[in-house]
Amino acid sequence: MPARPRRRRLPLVIGLCVAWLVLVLLLALGADLIAPYGYAEQSLLQRLKPPALLGGDPAFLLGTDGLGRDVLSRLIYAVRASILIAFCGTLIGSVIGTLLGFLAAHFRGWVEEAIMLLVDFQASMPFLIIALAILAFFGNSFELFLVVVGFYGWEVYARLTRGLVLQANAQGYAFAIRTLGVHPVRIYIRHVLPNILSVLVVQVTLNFPEIILLETSLSFLGLGVQPPQTSLGLMLGEGRNYIATAWWMAIPAGIAIFLTTLSVSLLGDWLRDRLDPTLQTARD
Repeated sequence: MPARPRRRRLPLVIGLCVAWLVLVLLLALGADLIAPYGYAEQSLLQRLKPPALLGGDPAFLLGTDGLGRDVLSRLIYAVRASILIAFCGTLIGSVIGTLLGFLAAHFRGWVEEAIMLLVDFQASMPFLIIALAILAFFGNSFELFLVVVGFYGWEVYARLTRGLVLQANAQGYAFAIRTLGVHPVRIYIRHVLPNILSVLVVQVTLNFPEIILLETSLSFLGLGVQPPQTSLGLMLGEGRNYIATAWWMAIPAGIAIFLTTLSVSLLGDWLRDRLDPTLQTARD
């Protein structure tokens, strides 16, 4: 009898990462239903209450901040805000970079040189400095913040997509379809993009945690999400002055940032190993 194919189990670490990301997603989607209080609801009579496990009020499981706001509720809403920013930023950057990569690989010539010049310029400039300058000069709004964050990492997608498309164009299947008179747009969408999509998906998982850290840095410096709204970076920034007396204001947000970025990074590495045919062959 032929041997049955061996079923590959999901590694325990990856399973825990997926479970954490599912929990984060559920918190982000159901923040209005899960959070016991509003993120801006405050009571000065309840300010700086410790977590319930440390002798605080059971009504505030993670304690309260300097304005009497429930830390657990703000943490849940902060997760939603940070995940939304990271998702929109990753989507904007990946779409712009992938489109420019296709344009550079298709037109070549001066179009390719212009796009690659922009890529080199973006890669040579510290993006945090650029973001600080834009937000400080044009003012801070949530829409502008999303746009600025969205331009983070687009050059990586552009360079990666250009190389993959050039490699695909040199292969036989793309040349054969082109000789049949199929429009280039159809070739790229129906044939080339599906073949390079796995690599782009892995890059998305690598870029996503970087955008979370970028949002954290900008909000920590006061140029990201503005009060009374909340985000993980803003919670860290607000809690830094109380770290010695009311550590519960900042530590939960820091733990959420650490676990989320670590989980996405480990999942991205695992997906790269699973989707890359060269690594698959070497492992087998």
